[in-house]
Formats: sequence, structure tokens, C-alpha cells
Amino acid sequence: MFIGILCALCAGLMWGLVFVTPLLLGDYPGVVLSLGRYVAFGLIALAPAWFDRRRIGLLSRQDWTVAFKLALVGNLIYYAMLATAIQLADAPLPTMLIGTLPIVISVCANWRPGHVSESVAWSRLAPSLVILGLGLTLVNSSELERLRDTIGNARSTTDYALGCLIAVCAIAAWTWYPIVNSRYLRTHTHINSVTWATAQGLATLPMALIGFALFGIYGVASGSDYAFPLGPRPGTFVVMMLVIGLSASWLGTLLWNKASQLLPTALVAQLIVFETLAALLYAFLLRGVAPDLRVLAGAVLLCIGVVYGVRTFSRRPAVSHLP
Repeated sequence: MFIGILCALCAGLMWGLVFVTPLLLGDYPGVVLSLGRYVAFGLIALAPAWFDRRRIGLLSRQDWTVAFKLALVGNLIYYAMLATAIQLADAPLPTMLIGTLPIVISVCANWRPGHVSESVAWSRLAPSLVILGLGLTLVNSSELERLRDTIGNARSTTDYALGCLIAVCAIAAWTWYPIVNSRYLRTHTHINSVTWATAQGLATLPMALIGFALFGIYGVASGSDYAFPLGPRPGTFVVMMLVIGLSASWLGTLLWNKASQLLPTALVAQLIVFETLAALLYAFLLRGVAPDLRVLAGAVLLCIGVVYGVRTFSRRPAVSHLP
């Protein structure tokens, strides 16, 4: 369990980077950021695929079908919506909406567990979810107050509302992804976490390349002034795509796959809160200001909620296998 939690923590630190990238590259459409990130992910995956070619070759047709589905929904669609939401509504609010994922996924995973061993009594799961909810509420209240002060100057109400709506759609995509991914790995124990991360990168590459080409064709047909393919700042764009393609996509997926194999789905879902905490840290560093007391208190509650959740699952009674 300790190794699984450590893997989830490191994955969260990697994934937090994707929340600040749309702000650093605000002059790039969210779709381009998603496609660029996953083109980089796919190209980076070619190297480990070569060294791991024996195990890659053992993956079945069903494995590749699942890998393509996970890559499409959990990679391309999710990040395109997240990046667009951040650019429309700024980073904190979409980050906080995405921050509800530990609760949403835990509830969904426990509501319909893949196996009886994955579930716990609602009375035992509820305290950690309530603590996480309180922490998210505190952080949200601070960020919403800031947004009320700045929305009239920086962003239109329409952009703000649309960004929130798109962020909710991103939540749906990433609720589906970790549950399906975790259960598939737990029922196909012969698949190595490195192999599965690489397979998802390989599955993502052709879809990302096709999407990139279609975006370019659409831009020419619509008369867009976007400097396709690398945009107005090609050097910065390429470096950032390689950074998040390697760290957030390949390494983050690898670490999350390992955590998914070692921990129950409803617990690993709560550990997505590490992504929220990392994204908050990076966002405040980018702003150059310190978080206020509500944000700090909320972050503390999020950590307490995770600790409580870990204790809940580590103390589960053994599941009887008798008929």
C-alpha cells in the first residue's frame, strides 16, 4: 500500500503541470495543446516500446482496443476540454472542479465495484469523502471570491460559464478513465504498468497526428490566422509539449498504473487529490503570491481526508470467499 500511495503522489506531482501549461501558452487553442501533448507522448513512447517490444507484442487485440479507448477519452478528449476550460475561466476554478474527482470517482467506484473486494461500507467511506468535500469547499470559496473580483476585468461571464461547463465534461471523461483503467489492470495482472503506459502512448499517437492534421485543414478552410503547426512561439511550444509529454503523460501514466494495480479503485480515486494539490501549488507559484488561510486550511483538510481514506482501506476486514 505504501508503494501504491507513493506512486499516486508522484503521479499527482507530474499531472499538476498540465494545469499551468494552458496559462503559459494562453495564445494556443486548448485543442492544439492537447494534440501537441499527445503527439509528444506518442513519440516519446516509441523509445520504451522498442526496449519493451517483447511484452508489447504479447498484448492481445482486446488489450489494444481498451488502450485506444482509454487514450481517446482519458487523454485527448479530457485534456482538450481541460485546457479550453482553463483558458476560458482561468486555472483555479477548473482546477477546483477537477478537484472533485476524488469524491466523484470514489462514489462511482464504490457504487458499482468491479469486485466485492474493492468495496467498503458507505458508513466507513463517508468520513473521508466529507473531509475531502470540506477541504474543496474552503479552497473553492477563496478562488470564487477572487474570480468575482476579477471576472469583470479579465474575462466575460459567458467565457466563465462556458469554461465551467467544459470542465464538468472533463470531469465525466476522467471519472470513466481511472475506473476502467484500474479495473482492467487489476483483472489482467500479466500486464506490466510500464508496458501499459507505453501502449497507451502508442495508441494515442495516430489519433493525435490525425487530429493535428484535421485541425490544420480546418484552419486553412476557415481562414484562421493561427500559425499552424507550431503556433506563434514554436520553441516554447515544443519544449512544453515535450516536458508534459514525458513527465505528465508517460511517467505520470506509468506511476498511476502501478498505483492502480496495488490499491483498491475507490482508494486510488481519492489519491487523485494529489493532482489538485500540485496544481494549486504550481498556480500560486506562477501568480507569485501566497495562498490565503482558507486555501491553506482546505489543503490541510484534503491531506487529512486522504490519510483517513488510506486508514479506512488498510483496516478493511478480510472478504470471505465462502459461498
